[in-house]
Amino acid sequence: MMRAMKSLCLLALAASVAVAAPAKSTKKYHFELTKVLVKPEVKADVGAVAQPRVEAQIKKAFESHPQLVATLEGAPDPGVDHGQPYRKFLTRKGIAGAYLVTVEITEATEEVVPMEDKKNSQRLVVHVGIHVLGETIPGRTMGFTGDGQATVKQEVGMKIRDKDRTYAWDGAAETAVNDALKTCFEQLAKPQKKQ
Repeated sequence: MMRAMKSLCLLALAASVAVAAPAKSTKKYHFELTKVLVKPEVKADVGAVAQPRVEAQIKKAFESHPQLVATLEGAPDPGVDHGQPYRKFLTRKGIAGAYLVTVEITEATEEVVPMEDKKNSQRLVVHVGIHVLGETIPGRTMGFTGDGQATVKQEVGMKIRDKDRTYAWDGAAETAVNDALKTCFEQLAKPQKKQ
């Protein structure tokens, strides 16, 4: 019970840091996930654990974030007439922009660290880092980037249970996604330079 409380406190602290400052902009956007990639630098076995968790958390965020419109019912094809009907549709719906989003897992590690002050405990440390890239719909020009990362340290017994590992990975993925989206929305809130 005490281990769960300590882990929960660490996760809550990390999550509160990631979402502490409310977004300054109230603009709405539409994000469509293209794929979640794992960089070659990430060990394959760890990447295989991280990828579905990051993908699940990014999809969850796209569905629930207050600045995101999850679906665009009745939207015209963005490839028709240089995207003009699509852009007009976004304007009518009050959506500032639509983006194709690719997520790269740039870092993912898991390690077990002994705890010197406790004989029957150890610490599971999970770290996730991601890079988010948004390309405009229509046109596929550079829209924004964002980076996020999180480390979850969870006290566990001498045998690591599946639910301990799941809890740590899901917590790290969720916090990294929130951190990255925060930087994305900060970029989108800045005035666009005229070309």
